[in-house]
Parts: sequence; C-alpha cells; structure tokens
Amino acid sequence: MAVLSRCSRAVTAATTPNAAAAKFSYLIRALSPFSSSSSSTFDADNGLNSRIKPAVLGTLKREPKDRNVQWVFLGCPGVGKGTYASRLSDLLGIPHIATGDLVRDELASSGPLSSQLKEIVNQGKLVSDEIIIDLLSKRLEAGEAKGESGFILDGFPRTVRQAEILEGVTDIDLVINLKLREEALLAKCLGRRICSECGGNYNVACIDIKAENGKPGMYMAPLPPPPQCASKLITRADDTEEVVKQRLRIYQAMTLPVEDFYRSRGKLLEFDLPGGVRESWPKLLHALNLEDEEDKQSAAA
Repeated sequence: MAVLSRCSRAVTAATTPNAAAAKFSYLIRALSPFSSSSSSTFDADNGLNSRIKPAVLGTLKREPKDRNVQWVFLGCPGVGKGTYASRLSDLLGIPHIATGDLVRDELASSGPLSSQLKEIVNQGKLVSDEIIIDLLSKRLEAGEAKGESGFILDGFPRTVRQAEILEGVTDIDLVINLKLREEALLAKCLGRRICSECGGNYNVACIDIKAENGKPGMYMAPLPPPPQCASKLITRADDTEEVVKQRLRIYQAMTLPVEDFYRSRGKLLEFDLPGGVRESWPKLLHALNLEDEEDKQSAAA
C-alpha cells in the first residue's frame, strides 16, 4: 500500500495544489491513458454554442476500443449524478467512481475513518479533501491493478483546490453539470430509499410541479422497489430536510466556484434536467452526441 500512503501524505503536507498533484499524478495517469484537452462549451437545450465547430462534439463519440473518456459529473447533492453517471458508465464501458459510495463503503466497513465520517455525514458537512483523496487513492489503486482505463468521476472535485489537483495530473475531457429546480431537488432527496439487503436505490416521491409564472411544469414519477425489496427499505441518516438544506447551502458556498473553474476553461456542459430519467436520459445523450441502442429498442417496444 505504498502508493496510498505516498498519495495521502502528499495531500496532507502540500502547501499548494500542484505539490499534492505531483504525488497524486501517476494513479490518475495509470487509470486513464487517453487524454484530450477539449475546450468546448455546450448548451444542453440549444445544442452547440455558435462558436463551436461541429467536429468538436464528434470527438465525444468514440469507438469501443477508445472508450476511455475522462469525464466529471457536477451537481447538487441528490440531483441524480449517480444515476446518469452509472448509465453512461455502462454505455461507454468505463468505470463510474462515486466518492459518495466510497464514503458509504468506508462507513460500513468500520474502518479507522468510520466514526469520524459518521459524525461528518450526519451533520451534513462536506468530507475534507484529505479524507476524500485518501479514499479515492485506494479506489484508483484497485482499478489500476484490474487494468481499468478512463473514468467518470461523481462527487469529485467538489472544491477548487480538488479541481486544481485533478487538473495538475490529467486532462478532463468534459464536465457535466446537472441542474434541477430546488423544490424538486428537496422532494427527491427526502424520497430516497435504499434496500437494506441488496443496496438498491429507489425513490418514493411523486414530484408534480405545475407550470406557473412562465416556468414549465415538471413531473418525476416514483422509482418503486421490486416486491422483494418493498419491506426492506430504509432512509439514509442524512436524508432529513434540515440536513438536505444544509448540504445545499454548503454546495452553494463551496462547489459553485468549481463550476466557474471549468466554465472558464470551456469544459462545462450545463444540463437542466427536464424531469425524471425517462424524460432526461434521451436529451442528455443528445447533448453528448451519443446513442443508446438498447434504450431505443425498449422505447420502440
């Protein structure tokens, strides 16, 4: 575990992001041999910005042998980053690395960070850079050993400092920023449920927002569990209204600057979710110039 210890010490001792990046770099590079320095800005509703050449968007659509894109998902807690990142991971054949899952795995493991993380999560606070990079380092090391290449990062970076560390060690092709109206986001977070047995994620909220004052309506159907999970649903300890609102306040203060960081580099795709997965998934694929043949066949059936 020398790789992990060197990486963790680098973040703790670093006086600048580049110092940490120097130690962190080879883990990321080993995971992602392909690099691109795309500097395009995309508009999810209107297609390409008029300044962008059509050929640029075409670079996002890769043949199977080149499916090692390096993407980041941004968005408020509960917006659905995991859902869409996981779908794209399956479609493109690249690993989906969610730092939220890494934190929950560590909590469940009763490892050395477990009690510290439990207090942080239950209070709705953000986990420190040092802990996140420690956990991410372990995940990248395991992926390197399995021969993984490329990634979709979900939940990292969350601060400008983390974004600077990441930029110092690899080229991010695209940053997808998912956005959802706050009233829908709050209802969605409070409706989340997890199967205590299989770990499946479901949502009992039925969100039906009527159009008013020029704003379009929005409908998001529940995501009910299968019969075998219905009696085993639990609520995450941090999915209370107070904690959710606190997470949103922290996000506004700490993570919005990350959006500006990538926007200034021309790598940010702003995508407003028009509804649930059924409505949003095809439009997100269109914005990325991707196609899901299985999804098309299911819709046709």
